[in-house]
Amino acid sequence: MGGFFQELAKKLAERWVGLLFVPGALFVVGALLGVNLGHAHALDWTMAVREVSGAAVGRHPSSGQAVVIVALLLAATAVGLVVQAMTGMTRAVWLGRWPRPFAVFARWLTVRRRTRWHAHLKRRRDLERAHPIESRDAAAQHEINLAAERVTKLAMAEPGRPTWMGDRIHAVEQVALNRYGLDLTFAWPRLWLVLPETARTEITSVNGAFAAAVTVGSWAWPALVLGTFWWPALVAALVVGATGWVRARAAITDLSSLTEATLDIHGHTLAAALGVVTETSTGPLTINEGQLITAMVRKGR
Repeated sequence: MGGFFQELAKKLAERWVGLLFVPGALFVVGALLGVNLGHAHALDWTMAVREVSGAAVGRHPSSGQAVVIVALLLAATAVGLVVQAMTGMTRAVWLGRWPRPFAVFARWLTVRRRTRWHAHLKRRRDLERAHPIESRDAAAQHEINLAAERVTKLAMAEPGRPTWMGDRIHAVEQVALNRYGLDLTFAWPRLWLVLPETARTEITSVNGAFAAAVTVGSWAWPALVLGTFWWPALVAALVVGATGWVRARAAITDLSSLTEATLDIHGHTLAAALGVVTETSTGPLTINEGQLITAMVRKGR
């Protein structure tokens, strides 16, 4: 047990350094530098070097050095904890779960996305009717494929969220409901418990990648605040936010694909565990089977 706790303490220390202290310390140093330089001297390197030299730990007596180091540790940790608390806001923004004050704007964006999606879908269907499969040549098929790609690139199902990432999750929920009769909000926790270890490992890994991307993107918030005093911080906020956003899009793509594949392959595993079908049943769930599962797991709610 002693070895276990030592290893746990080591991992926690590594996580603290990687997620909190290092970026937090960089932000604190940047904040001190930026507040002193301001917009007028934002890129005055001579002044920046002078400020850094004046604040160097080595220029203080031993007692002063200890105070400076402790203050830096506390400030870096505090900033890191604030950023960790703001990951929920970042996730909500990216997934389109906006608070009530932004409800009107969210509805407007959702309707706009839905209108564009239906226009792309109509274009694809018009092309399919104009070029019946019996007489369709390669050029016509290529045009239809491009039209279909524009539909799925915007959203994998009819948009229901104001953001692209939110619609990827919404599409999985709609596929589960329309194709399998499953209310994923209630069915997923039960399905998770009966999934094989390989499936759970893959989904956990991708979900971890999304969480890490959200953390990276959340560092843009304090940088934006600092940007009101020192404009180079706005550039840093843009770079950090864009990096997290790109990584999050990639992770959401993988997560939604894996989740949908899990429903396709292991839907009957859940049905068998709940006694809806026999353990020898194979193939995807039918809508009737999924509706029976939904009725059981919702319990009238």
